[in-house]
Amino acid sequence: MEEPKDKRTKAWREWKQNFDEQNSTGVGDVVESITKATGIKKLVETFTPDGKDCGCSKRKEQLNKIRFNHKPIRCFTETQFNQWTDYRNSDKKHEVTKQWQRDVMIPIYLQLFARDLKQPKNCCIKQFITAIDKVYETYV
Repeated sequence: MEEPKDKRTKAWREWKQNFDEQNSTGVGDVVESITKATGIKKLVETFTPDGKDCGCSKRKEQLNKIRFNHKPIRCFTETQFNQWTDYRNSDKKHEVTKQWQRDVMIPIYLQLFARDLKQPKNCCIKQFITAIDKVYETYV
């Protein structure tokens, strides 16, 4: 099926969802590629009695329900790096305001991890800070 031209249409959204589902990599796909590359799959097929199912396809389907996060982590921009450095060196790290979240933390997180994100709940802020810190620590 060819990609619809207008991204505002229902046809395009349906095409995109089908495209993502068909091209997404799950754990089952990875396990299958490893067993093919190492010859295990061929070995199992050789020693499985004719007409008997070894269960590989069912296992693959179940494992594919586990999705990999295969989006790359991007680099800080110079401005973002400096903002995060200021935050880490601040004496008021425990006072994270909604404005700081909106103006600094969320844009940095979105840019680094290429994610769609609405305003985070307070319980998630620590997770975002921890994730950004892990990337930051690779720089220093």
